Amino acid sequence: MNSTSFAKYAWSVLTFNLLVILWGAYVRATGSGAGCGSHWPLCNGEVVPRAPQIETIIEFAHRLSSGVALLLVLGLFVWAYRVFPLASLARRGAGFSLVFILSEALIGAGLVLFEWVAHDASVGRAISMALHLVNTFLLLVALSLTAWWASRPSARLVIQKGATSSLMLLAGLGVLVLGVSGALNALGDTLFPASSLAEGIAQDFSPTAHFLLRLRLLHPGLAIGVSVGVILYTAYTNIRLGNSTSRRLSRALVGLVVVQLAAGALNVLLLAPVWLQLVHLLLADVVWITFVLYNAALFEAQPTPAISA
Repeated sequence: MNSTSFAKYAWSVLTFNLLVILWGAYVRATGSGAGCGSHWPLCNGEVVPRAPQIETIIEFAHRLSSGVALLLVLGLFVWAYRVFPLASLARRGAGFSLVFILSEALIGAGLVLFEWVAHDASVGRAISMALHLVNTFLLLVALSLTAWWASRPSARLVIQKGATSSLMLLAGLGVLVLGVSGALNALGDTLFPASSLAEGIAQDFSPTAHFLLRLRLLHPGLAIGVSVGVILYTAYTNIRLGNSTSRRLSRALVGLVVVQLAAGALNVLLLAPVWLQLVHLLLADVVWITFVLYNAALFEAQPTPAISA
C-alpha cells in the first residue's frame, strides 16, 4: 500500500462524496426528507423499510449512501495513518476529513429528529441548512487537500504573510457566504415554487413575503460580486506568486465561475427545475474545490533552481 494507491483512493472518496451531496439535494428538492419519518438512524422505526413509498426510498437511499461515505472516509483516515508520517499534510487532511464527515452525520440526524425537513419553513431549518452547507464545504476542503497532498507527498506549504493571505481568506469567505445564500435560495425555491417568472418576482417583493423569499433577492447580486472578486483575486495572486500549476488551475477556476453564473441565470429563468438545481450545486462544489486546490498550488513551496557554475 503506497502513496500512489492512496491518492487514487482519496480522489475516489472525494468523488463519491460529491455524489452523496447531490443526492442529498435531490432529497430536499423532491420534499422527501421526511420519507423515514422522525426516526434516525432507523427508517420509520425499521432497519429496512417494508413496502416503502417513493419518498421513503429516496431518503433511505440517501442514508445508505451517507453511511458508505462515512465508512470510506474512515478507511481514508486509517490508511493515511499507515502510509504517511505523523507530520505529513495528507495525514492531517485525512484527520480533518473524518471530523467533518462525523459532524455532517450529526447535522443530518438533527434535521430528521427536529423535523426540519419536507415542507418545514422554520428559522431553525434555515439555520441548520446554513450550518450544513458550511460543514459540507469544510468536508470538501479536507477531502480535496488530502487527495492533493497525497498526490504530491513532497509538497510543502509556504504561508504568505500580509495582503495575499488576507485576500485569500476574504475570497474564501465570500465563496462560503455565497454557498450559504445559494442553499437558502434553493430551499426557498422548493418551499415556495412559482408557476412563472412574474409570479416569482411578485412573491419576492410581496410585503408579506416569507423571510426565505426575501433572502432570495440577495443571491443574484451576491453571486456577481463574489464571482468578480474571485476572478480579480486569481489575477492578482497569479502575478505575485503564480507557478505553472496554479496558472492552469486559475484558468479552470475562472471558466467554472463564468459557467456557474450562466447556470444561475438559467436557473432563475426556468424556475429552478430539480435537474438544474443539481447541476448548479455540482458547479458550486467544483468551483469551491478548484478554489481550494488553486490556493494549495499557489502557496506550495517551489523548488529552488540550480545555480550553474
